[in-house]
Amino acid sequence: MTNAGALAANYPFATIEPNVGIVPVPDDRLDVLAKMYETEKVVPATVEFVDIAGLVAGASKGEGLGNKFLAHIRECQAICHVVRAFVNNDIVRADNKIEEDILKQAKDDIDIINLELQLADDETKAKIEAKRKKDPNDELIPFLTDKPVIYMFNVDENGLTDEDLKSKLREMVAPNEAIFVNAKLEEEMSDMNRTERKEFLESYGVKDDALGELIKSAYRTLGLQSFLTAGKKEVRAWTIKKGATAPEAAGTIHTDFERGFIAAEVMKYHDLVELGSEQNVKAAGKLRTEGKTYVMEEGDVVEFKFNVSK
Repeated sequence: MTNAGALAANYPFATIEPNVGIVPVPDDRLDVLAKMYETEKVVPATVEFVDIAGLVAGASKGEGLGNKFLAHIRECQAICHVVRAFVNNDIVRADNKIEEDILKQAKDDIDIINLELQLADDETKAKIEAKRKKDPNDELIPFLTDKPVIYMFNVDENGLTDEDLKSKLREMVAPNEAIFVNAKLEEEMSDMNRTERKEFLESYGVKDDALGELIKSAYRTLGLQSFLTAGKKEVRAWTIKKGATAPEAAGTIHTDFERGFIAAEVMKYHDLVELGSEQNVKAAGKLRTEGKTYVMEEGDVVEFKFNVSK
């Protein structure tokens, strides 16, 4: 999915060490701004994905290298649980179980993961309680079951457009986000460019590829948004939390920008595109100067003013 060369094989624990992929966030606005500002340097925001093998029953006690895999999960901000939602008995399951009911199979797999995460947390809580008896100020650590979860259902080609199946799977994992992909189609698209991928997916009635869907879902789940900077040197997208103030957004570019923040000159992306240039936005009175309390909005195009005394 990230073209990182990760092994995909028809047997459990094909992946022992995690595969890490740092992937660009798809954003058509960057190409539009690059053309407007006549720059070839486009820098998208990025997301880091860590791909680990699936957990099995007993993982919390070390089954299937479970402790090692659980350690990788602890370091992530959110968990994406890839769940099989199709019937194909030629594909090996970790428990060698044959299951004909797609919904039951999916629920069983989800229940196994949830139980193992809960058991791992129970063990962690016991260790923390023991430590806090000696040191009441010992800090709590994040629990696995506190992490937000996205469910990615791997369906067959029919499942991609089977709204009844998708509705039942969404209901199964609500209120968590659910997205639907077909791994076989994703593999077929691995060497396609962006335009070819879009046309290929449209032929199956799908708007976006798995990576695009996952990134959008991750942004929603983690409460993230993007702001943009644009000029002759480069056009770039930056990721911030929803609710971030202008100084906090400036700090994602450089800590000095936040420390010496004076003001932010803000345009709305749609105003910039509609009016055709930064000069026209200014002439229309739609370029705003915002101070320290300004809360950033999705798609703001910003230039920060700052002064850092030595």
